[in-house]
Amino acid sequence: MIRTFCTHRVRRTEELTSSLWTFAPVTGERAEERRVAVPSCWETYPGYENFRGVGRYTTQFYTEGNVRLVFEGVSHTARVFVDGREAARHYNAYTPFAAVVKGLAAGTHTLTVEADNRFSAESALHVPNDYMSYGGISRPVSLEHVGDAWIERVHVTPACKDGVWHAHVRVFVKSLKNGGAMSASVTIDGQTLAFPPRTMSEGETVFEGDMAFEHAAPWSPETPVLYTAEARLLRDGAAADDLFERFGFREVRVEGKNILLNGKKLLVKGVCRHEDHPQYGCALPYEAMAYDLFLIRDLGANAVRTAHYPDDERFLDLCDELGILVWEENHARGLSLEQMQNPNFEAQAEEVIREMIAAHYNHPSIFVWGILNECASDTAYGRECYQKQFALIRALDPSRPRSFASCKFKTDLCFDLCDIVSYNIYPLWYHDTPPAAYVRDLYEWAQTAGGAGKPFLVTEIGAGGIYGYRAPHTPKWSEEYQAKALKAQLEGVLSFEDCAGVYIWQFCDIRISDEWWGGRPRTMNNKGIFDEYRRPKLCHAVVKEIFSRK
Repeated sequence: MIRTFCTHRVRRTEELTSSLWTFAPVTGERAEERRVAVPSCWETYPGYENFRGVGRYTTQFYTEGNVRLVFEGVSHTARVFVDGREAARHYNAYTPFAAVVKGLAAGTHTLTVEADNRFSAESALHVPNDYMSYGGISRPVSLEHVGDAWIERVHVTPACKDGVWHAHVRVFVKSLKNGGAMSASVTIDGQTLAFPPRTMSEGETVFEGDMAFEHAAPWSPETPVLYTAEARLLRDGAAADDLFERFGFREVRVEGKNILLNGKKLLVKGVCRHEDHPQYGCALPYEAMAYDLFLIRDLGANAVRTAHYPDDERFLDLCDELGILVWEENHARGLSLEQMQNPNFEAQAEEVIREMIAAHYNHPSIFVWGILNECASDTAYGRECYQKQFALIRALDPSRPRSFASCKFKTDLCFDLCDIVSYNIYPLWYHDTPPAAYVRDLYEWAQTAGGAGKPFLVTEIGAGGIYGYRAPHTPKWSEEYQAKALKAQLEGVLSFEDCAGVYIWQFCDIRISDEWWGGRPRTMNNKGIFDEYRRPKLCHAVVKEIFSRK
């Protein structure tokens, strides 16, 4: 499954994940080949639990003509070969990319993907960290048959004007050559916007226009109504290509201290979630994603923060369908000033932003774009990076607010750059300050440091608890202490009238990099409401009771 809905009727598309691929290590002592399912992480293959290196995946497909090979995620650096010739290179595990191969002869062709999860100076974002950087083809792969021109993406920007919903539509068309007139159309809810013919130029051509819908139903967590934009590329009046995208009519605005969805004040009650599972690594199947979201909804939560990278698009599709709000952020966690000064950092971080927004623009569930979790926002150089990346987001998508999760206690230099002030805080875990007093103290300081009058979010709060460790004297790491701490933390934060909401760190326990481990028991981050197998801890009942309050 690539998406949870049909995206093409004209373009012929095949999933390349319905049969086994051949896997073999390229580096290291092992040399044997084995048959594996894709998507998958090689850490889930027996004997490869700790493999860090280069692995080669191979499959075959039958076709002719131009093809577009779409990879939703390869961890973390990919080289793609078709019949032995390199077709694409890509860095970063969590964003999609495509390889276009022209003029293949009719017959069977060999697709080879080399995935590399090694840490090196060339990788500024994938570093030893408080989560696992897996290896493998971790998200779906598809084969698309295209002509000399095709629809690359469709972006729909909704806006409500005088009580009427409008949609600004952009259709991005890629062409392999100059010449030839083509037109496009977009149909939404029975209404069609037709664009006049244009002469194609090699590269990208954009068709754009506006539509109005007097009777559109808005998207919200309570009523997650979705619409489909059916875009078609036409040659001589006949459909040469198509692409269908879903969206919702909703607006997100910041007004003073409030975050507004369709004019209504939001109170965020969320969890942070990593893509991680002991059976699947970061390559969670659709059923496991849906199960996680069912558990999150049952908690009474209305929001998820993707930590600390863009998520699988099927997960976002499910959030759209279930009405769960999403804070999605580019890929970075806890990078020091020295790490941010890696000459590859800025280019790699900005490319993640471009790919994230291009791919995920239409999801109504995404209401905030975030960047650079707990990085060096207390330094002059760090500020330059935050400023450039926020400007890039604004240029690509002015319709959503921007933020970042800071852990810099009264030293942050970047709150004037963002639309929402956000803090990661751990009172009663890393220090004994009462939560209500701590959040008020940080809020009042932020008013003097560029954050005056802006919405304020707590983007991480929590405590560690090891599943099954019960102790009546409630020591740290016991389930009893975790439940006690979370109760005090949540009540302290949510009772603060100027707080727009909270995200608990985190949904479930996760594996972390062996090279980092940082004193974490079990080499896991154990702050989950659930353990890694999604078994609830004692704090589950506490969170559910608090989140279920009106």
